[in-house]
Amino acid sequence: MKIAISGKGGVGKTTIMTLLAQQFHNNGKKVLVIDADPSPHMAQSIGVTAVERIVPISEMKELLVERSGKTTGSPFYNINPQVDDLLARFIVEKDGIKLMVLGAIQTAEGGCACPESNVLKRMLTKLLLSPDEVVLLDMEAGVEHLGRGTIATVDHLLIVAIPSKSGIRTALKIRDLAKDTRIRRISFVGNLVQDEEDRQFLAEGLGEEPIACFPDSATIRKIERAGQPITTALPSVAEVTQGLIDRLTSA
Repeated sequence: MKIAISGKGGVGKTTIMTLLAQQFHNNGKKVLVIDADPSPHMAQSIGVTAVERIVPISEMKELLVERSGKTTGSPFYNINPQVDDLLARFIVEKDGIKLMVLGAIQTAEGGCACPESNVLKRMLTKLLLSPDEVVLLDMEAGVEHLGRGTIATVDHLLIVAIPSKSGIRTALKIRDLAKDTRIRRISFVGNLVQDEEDRQFLAEGLGEEPIACFPDSATIRKIERAGQPITTALPSVAEVTQGLIDRLTSA
């Protein structure tokens, strides 16, 4: 199963993905998390130490250009680069959860990064096609990634929405753009929900019930502020997290 998560910045998508990763692992699944956010935080969330030593693959420009086969002055590059060895070289593991940090291609003065981006997309496609594990893809905030088609091969897209007008507007915009992709299932997940009024506000604004609603958790806030792994907060929201997994695996 391949699951991607998206949403407005600050809605807690990395937190929810971390909780899903830990619960899937507790359920006996092999879990690979792909952090594709330009400002990656998943390593800290799952408790990886010395995160400053993790270099996002997208920052290894020379390697990516080499794999793309592009030569100086040439407009041509390999659209099917070899990436199998990169998949193993750049995966770290923490307590049974595997992590790969992609990051984002940054270009100076608007230059084209097509060859490097193609290598990343090729790697992502390879990973998302792995049949023997749950792959969780933490996307960048907003909607830009949908235009690049990087998540078209996932089985399910989760769009995180918080009970605010701006949160709902962004969630709906992501949903509308995602409908143009080949994603089979698209669902909303509520976060920072304090009470039934918040849940109803989300359901009415989104036009449908979220398949799960995570609470506005003081426990999670305290754990995050203390710099502890978010995985340690799972017991406080285990029922909601397992309920979300049950919905994801029911179809």
